[in-house]
Amino acid sequence: MHATIDHQPVVKRLEEFDIRSGNLAERTLFNNRLLIVILCLCGTLLLGWQATMIQLNASFDKMIPTSHPYIANFLEHRGDLPGLGNSMRIAVENRDGSIFDKEYLDTLQKMNDEIYLLPGVDRPFMKSLWTTATRWAAVTEEGLEGGTVMPDDYDGSPRSLDQVRANIERSGEIGQLVANNFRSSVIFVPLIDHNHLTGEDLDYRKLNASIDQIIARYQSDKIRIHITGFARVIGDLLDGLVQMLGFFAVAIVIATVMLYWYTRCLRSTTLVVACSLVAVIWQFGLVQLLGYALDPYSVLVPFLVFAIGMSHGAQKMNGIMQDVGRGTHRVVAARYTFRRLFVAGMTALLCDAVGFAVLMIIDIQVIKDLAMIASVGVAVLIFTNLILLPILLSYVGVSPKAAERSLKAEQLDELGAKHWMWEFLDLFTQRRWALGSVILGALMAIVGFTISTHLQIGDLDPGAPELRADSRYNLDNAFMVKNYAASSDILVVMVKTPDDHCTRYITLSKMDQLGWQLEQLPGVESTNSMANLSRISSVGYNEGNFKWLELIPNQYVLNGVQNRAPRELFNQNCNLLSLYVYLKDHKAATLTRVVDAVEAYAAANNTGETQFILAAGSAGIEAATNIVVRKATHEMMFWVYGAVIVLCWITFRSWRAVVCAVVPLVLTSILCEALMVVFGMGIKVATLPVIALGVGIGVDYALYVLSVMLTRMRAGMSLSEAYYQALLFTGKVVMLTGVTLAIGVATWAFSPIKFQADMGILLAFMFIWNMLGALLLLPALAHFLLPQGRPEDAPAMNHEIELPMTTTSET
Repeated sequence: MHATIDHQPVVKRLEEFDIRSGNLAERTLFNNRLLIVILCLCGTLLLGWQATMIQLNASFDKMIPTSHPYIANFLEHRGDLPGLGNSMRIAVENRDGSIFDKEYLDTLQKMNDEIYLLPGVDRPFMKSLWTTATRWAAVTEEGLEGGTVMPDDYDGSPRSLDQVRANIERSGEIGQLVANNFRSSVIFVPLIDHNHLTGEDLDYRKLNASIDQIIARYQSDKIRIHITGFARVIGDLLDGLVQMLGFFAVAIVIATVMLYWYTRCLRSTTLVVACSLVAVIWQFGLVQLLGYALDPYSVLVPFLVFAIGMSHGAQKMNGIMQDVGRGTHRVVAARYTFRRLFVAGMTALLCDAVGFAVLMIIDIQVIKDLAMIASVGVAVLIFTNLILLPILLSYVGVSPKAAERSLKAEQLDELGAKHWMWEFLDLFTQRRWALGSVILGALMAIVGFTISTHLQIGDLDPGAPELRADSRYNLDNAFMVKNYAASSDILVVMVKTPDDHCTRYITLSKMDQLGWQLEQLPGVESTNSMANLSRISSVGYNEGNFKWLELIPNQYVLNGVQNRAPRELFNQNCNLLSLYVYLKDHKAATLTRVVDAVEAYAAANNTGETQFILAAGSAGIEAATNIVVRKATHEMMFWVYGAVIVLCWITFRSWRAVVCAVVPLVLTSILCEALMVVFGMGIKVATLPVIALGVGIGVDYALYVLSVMLTRMRAGMSLSEAYYQALLFTGKVVMLTGVTLAIGVATWAFSPIKFQADMGILLAFMFIWNMLGALLLLPALAHFLLPQGRPEDAPAMNHEIELPMTTTSET
């Protein structure tokens, strides 16, 4: 009886095989193959039905670190800070004239009324020229006068339009609700992210669809509408989902074509792709049952699960093909492959799971949800690709010609002829090439680390970096920045006082001083507060003489200002003031400067009665998010590398082998951060998960290549011989999956959604470099670290993996 290369007997007839052989898991599964297939089919139908009901939405509250002190402060006083969290700004532009036009104001009124009634709008705090909250005040010969900007007797006549102009000029809304050139005005729309009465989250797809319908009705050659805000960004990402799925489909097609090109076996290629897609269906179904929804950031996860499945599936198919090529019956070949690879596959999937699960330490709910959704996907791969696929292949088998072709390299080796690629790679086990590889890797690490020190936290571009610079949203944002003095990037400093003490002179004086200091910082355009209003009111009380543009230390005068001050500057109990800081942008450097200045001022001026605390407003929330992301970056890498090192130690039981496996991953992480600097990417909610995933999934390359090497060295082979055997069994699949998946995700660079394009670039880079690290740097490190001599000197493993087929689960 012949034997396979891993000393398993070649069994040509199933009757000759002892079905009682193998471990308990193998016997249980393969001796009940039909039952397993039926159970998996039922599970696929059930979970497929559930998958059709999965929701795609987003939540503003899930995007922010709710336990951070800044956000805790904001949430504590949220009821007193209307519109400073989730809101939209809708600018209605008159392209043929000014806003003082009857037709324009009629259109604005209709839009205002329709938007007011939309679900999710925080109606009491909505603001536009047509809302009663928009008022004017002035000092006249008869005393203080005021009223709504739109007069009660407005009728569209020239007299009424002149009155509207005068009211706007006295309202202080120029640069905020009204453009500096009077050609557009803003409808400010605060949103309620969660309906406490119904328990439902705001449906951003429906909200944006309603807004788009309003735009379609009122936008014309004369009227142009521009919208900014979190809701609009999410809406554009959700609208771009079809395009994103199109690029996913292209990547899947590329992976399928490349796998078929490699195997030349239609039936096995179809099964590998089908089982990987079944994993995605199971994932969707389980996510729905667990009560989760997909959002624009987690929508990439299903493709990553598919990629992991394709990698594991390629290993199983490759192992079965080689055994069938040697004459083994397809059922026996499937059992041999399961026997060799199940434990190795489980170890690899655990590494994948670690890369996802470690994201749970990041205190941002959207990332925690992503980690859970991804972990579910990795879990189902154990059933679909480690169990179901070998069982299905035991039924359908593989193409005989494909099976023979899979042994071509092995046959050439027996004839003394090696493929040039494997001969070249084998050079890295020799001292000269190994030394060169290690030195080059060290130099790349030094250069990469130097560049990576310039990596910044947060957004580096104005507008929404998740979208292209020429996207609808970023063009609208550019319009807002150009035409309005009050930026949409607002950071609010809250000032807490005892009840009815918010207008005390000492408090307003300190607030005024902080506002002045912040206005001197680069990136700060202006500030607004009760102190500013009190100074301006002093001018009004004194016949408009700007010599009185000061805070008057007269409590009666200051209390009088409170009676007519807008409610966004203080709360009803007069124990909370708001200092609005309007920023030029929300770049990380700008936010850091402002936050540091406020923290320093608060440390020097906070007392038992008066406290300056951060932060509210879109920029304040983003500043807190950046702080959490900065802290999580180091913690995340510590835990993911710690877990991978532990898993590698359990697998290899050798610190030398662990170093060989982990060092290429470290190099890839360093170079990935350098690449982010080169491409102008910051570490934020969208990019942080990819950094962790690159480590957890990238270790699969090294795990399977090194497993074969150590097993062969234990059998008495030299490092060169062992590495060559690893290349024949796993190295070519490592190369196949690395290149295939890199090409697939590289096509994302052409996506109109910049978020997807950035992810494609980073993933493609990590796929390629993890592959190169396993094929070039790993054998070089092994030359210096792994004992080469007697067979017993080679590091032992806690389980025998005779032919682990590279589970290149690179996601």
